[in-house]
Amino acid sequence: MALFGTDGVRGLANGPLTAELALTLAQATAVVLGQGRIAEARRAAGKRLTAVVARDPRISGHFLSAAVEAGLASSGVDVLDAGTLPTPAAAYLISDIDADFGVMISASHNPAPDNGIKIFARGGVKLPDEVERRIEEAMSGPKLQPTGGDVGRVQRFSDAEDRYVIHLLASLPHRLDGIHVVLDCAHGAASGASPEAFRAAGAKVTVIGADPDGLNINDGVGSTHLDKLAAEVVRVGADVGIAHDGDADRCLAVDHDGNIVDGDQIMAILAVAMKSRGKLVDDTLVATVMSNLGLHVAMREHGITVRQTAVGDRYVLEDMNAGGYSLGGEQSGHVIMSDYATTGDGLLTGLHLVAEMARQKKTLAELASVMTVFPQVLINVKDVDKTRVADPEVAKAVQECEQMLGDTGRVLLRASGTESLVRVMVEAADKETAQQCAERLADVVRERLAL
Repeated sequence: MALFGTDGVRGLANGPLTAELALTLAQATAVVLGQGRIAEARRAAGKRLTAVVARDPRISGHFLSAAVEAGLASSGVDVLDAGTLPTPAAAYLISDIDADFGVMISASHNPAPDNGIKIFARGGVKLPDEVERRIEEAMSGPKLQPTGGDVGRVQRFSDAEDRYVIHLLASLPHRLDGIHVVLDCAHGAASGASPEAFRAAGAKVTVIGADPDGLNINDGVGSTHLDKLAAEVVRVGADVGIAHDGDADRCLAVDHDGNIVDGDQIMAILAVAMKSRGKLVDDTLVATVMSNLGLHVAMREHGITVRQTAVGDRYVLEDMNAGGYSLGGEQSGHVIMSDYATTGDGLLTGLHLVAEMARQKKTLAELASVMTVFPQVLINVKDVDKTRVADPEVAKAVQECEQMLGDTGRVLLRASGTESLVRVMVEAADKETAQQCAERLADVVRERLAL
């Protein structure tokens, strides 16, 4: 079974994800990412390679980051320990200081007992599958074992958060003066940086979910639990609420009435705004196949092309990089603004969303009205043979449903990448039609693909 998943290595800390594994993975990373022309030139000049290491605040991050740093330093890599920071901050800092690579210790929106190791290459970019494969192979091979003065040094990256916040503020097209924002930091990595950035940009800030104790990350708060944020926005009479997940690479929002504004709506708002300012490359937005049909309709009405990718922000990033596009993301709130970031950045997204409210002098509800969200029904059909999802009878049922929906809906059948199930997703102009169509397709899948 492959060690790397869709977003690094992830698992139960001290279960499959041990200190020993973290150390060995770091040593293998030094072997693989320590190759290449630039690395060789630095060594020839008598310089050691440099890596940035950061973590979210879950308690296991301490021993895992210590193991990673030990593995890197024992391989002759100098380590800058950035402490607790968002994942996008780590990615930015790797690029900002021209580090050779970096490591983020986080399990994102997962609960506290889990953790993960995300590796970024030079420039703060995620690793392609082939490089991950090489690192995994190198874990069982020879390690770099310099001695004496050639071993790496571990130092505190003392101005890491300040550098990141300054970068965020420099990206803004407009200040946030006069806007009251409630921030939900998920008791996670954004607990320090996000309130600081929003206040420095001029917003009045109320904060919830910013008291991490190592165990409460994502626990009933953050972008996967929006009820508390919505209630707080209404209670204090704020203009908008912004929610991050544990490592702050996501952003979801609520308007002044507590209504959820998801990643598709956020992308629609930003795409239209960026096009109006000449900042949307080729008038194109990159989104996954799970994005709502309403996004496609809205973008078409505004002369914006939507490119579709497989589910996962890494696939969005690949397509953006290949075409040089400036905006992409997922319904879940991973929004990538490539002019300023190499990965999804929940702080950057939230700041730019609120900046558009200030620039256009509109409420978030008014901005979000650019897109009508089509009712969407998702049914996970479990215990079926997902390898036979192309079954002729299933395909026929899908075609019949598509013909019935016409231009007012769409159907998506997708085999799960990790479980024995098939996801049936139907969008339609009304919830009842979507539900009926989804249930009919789920019955066909259940019958035809039974194990």
